[in-house]
Amino acid sequence: MRRALHWTTTTLAAALILAALLLPNTLPALQPNRFTRIPAEAIIGAVVMLALPRRPRLIAATLYGIGLAVLTVLNLLDIGFNEYLGRGFNAALDWDLLPDAQSYVADTMGGAVATGAAIGGVILILLLMALMAAATIHLSTLLTTHKARATQGALIAGTVWITCTALNLQAFGIPIASDHAAGALRTHAQRTVDSLEDEARFAEEAKADTFGNTPPDQLLPDLRGKDVVFTFIESYGRSAIEDPIMAPGVGRTLAASNEALAKAGFHARSGWLTSATFGGSSWLGHSTTMSGLWIDNQRRYRTVTAGEHLTLTKAFQKTGAWDTVGVMPGVQKGWPESKWYGLDRLYNAWQLGYKGPKFSWSTMPDQYALEAFQRQIHGKKHDKPLMSFVILTSSHQPWAPIPKMVDWDDLGDGSVFDAIQKAGKKPGDVLTDTTKSREEYGKSVEYSLTSLTQWMERYGTDDTVLVFLGDHQPMARVSGNHASRDVPISIVAKDPKVLDKIADWNWTDGLKPANDAPVWRMSAFRDRFLTAYGSTPHASN
Repeated sequence: MRRALHWTTTTLAAALILAALLLPNTLPALQPNRFTRIPAEAIIGAVVMLALPRRPRLIAATLYGIGLAVLTVLNLLDIGFNEYLGRGFNAALDWDLLPDAQSYVADTMGGAVATGAAIGGVILILLLMALMAAATIHLSTLLTTHKARATQGALIAGTVWITCTALNLQAFGIPIASDHAAGALRTHAQRTVDSLEDEARFAEEAKADTFGNTPPDQLLPDLRGKDVVFTFIESYGRSAIEDPIMAPGVGRTLAASNEALAKAGFHARSGWLTSATFGGSSWLGHSTTMSGLWIDNQRRYRTVTAGEHLTLTKAFQKTGAWDTVGVMPGVQKGWPESKWYGLDRLYNAWQLGYKGPKFSWSTMPDQYALEAFQRQIHGKKHDKPLMSFVILTSSHQPWAPIPKMVDWDDLGDGSVFDAIQKAGKKPGDVLTDTTKSREEYGKSVEYSLTSLTQWMERYGTDDTVLVFLGDHQPMARVSGNHASRDVPISIVAKDPKVLDKIADWNWTDGLKPANDAPVWRMSAFRDRFLTAYGSTPHASN
């Protein structure tokens, strides 16, 4: 019995260590063949343990085990980030996103679940460290107990590893020899170094601005007198238009909306922008579009929003010819960035008069947010034209429950959505099913597009100019593991002169950009827009 327990413990310890050394960092790679390889790090670890005296060996084994636990956590974070954000975890930048992740879970699954998950995660990490350390100590003791045979085994394993590497021998479709763990650590170290170097470079880059010293009277002269509305639709990505599951419904919505707008006298042109983010971190897409700088991480975002780089929205404010407002139903706390964006007034989730239910993360349906915008801001008499910055949130994951359109005259304080919210799908039922996630994501985009285009049809005037776009693609499980970062963008107006100004952009007529329509980096839009509408460059250094 004691002998069986000993060998069971040894087998489990060896399996735990091998799993940590060979664990991939992406979900598609998580296949059985990945765990049939010979890890160089295990061989090197065995040699080191055999060479050390008892006390240094125990210290080294403990540190080795803790290091394997850290590596496992990094690989699991990579898996999560690749699934949701289409990139690996960055240890220099991404710790700040973890509180946002907890807030998202709280809004989606409830505060108790979020708190439990956070506490459980900490406990599991500590438990993993203890188990890994115990495993490496156990195996190191076993190696020194049978030192002669262990030394011979390490020599044979090393020889086999070198031979397999030299001959590129494979089993089950992948190389037998592995240095995956060392490679993963090198990747994370390089990401950290690159991020620190990037911060200094970007700080200098942000100081230069093509339009930084342009006098107010030379900014946007060809849009004077127009009410301009910049609207971001959450997660409205290229996949919504081209994926075989989502595209049919979204395509019908775009076609119907285009026809309705045309009957009301509006026309549109559409193209593609390549977003600076993927699957989340919407604020990176917003700030990239408005600043003309490539803001693809949190450190860049903090750097640019703390400076004076001219945003497109602030250019309107700088002219003195527009009142500038922000409508942010997703903002539930202080938002100091409003100054950087050049917004005279900001309406957050608590200032739009909504008394209805939340729809998971989204504080209110897009249709209500747009009606509140009309009622409180756009529809009121004002001395100057408006430049409005509107962020719509109903297409935010987990895409359950999804609002439905109601009669605009029945919106009231939003209580009309109570029954719709209660009858909707549960977030857990959608998030755990890839096909359902894609279907419900498509429906949420249809809802957001319908809300916005009906608002334009209902309340737009001869002087209304609507610019709307997606902030990023949905997470990889919905958009696909090899999806682009492209998002659609459209400009809608009644005045033909507005669209004539962008004729040389070669965008597609209508709300749906063609597959071969021009694709620009999102950071290129600000300067192109300013130039198209008559702004004169005066650079700052």
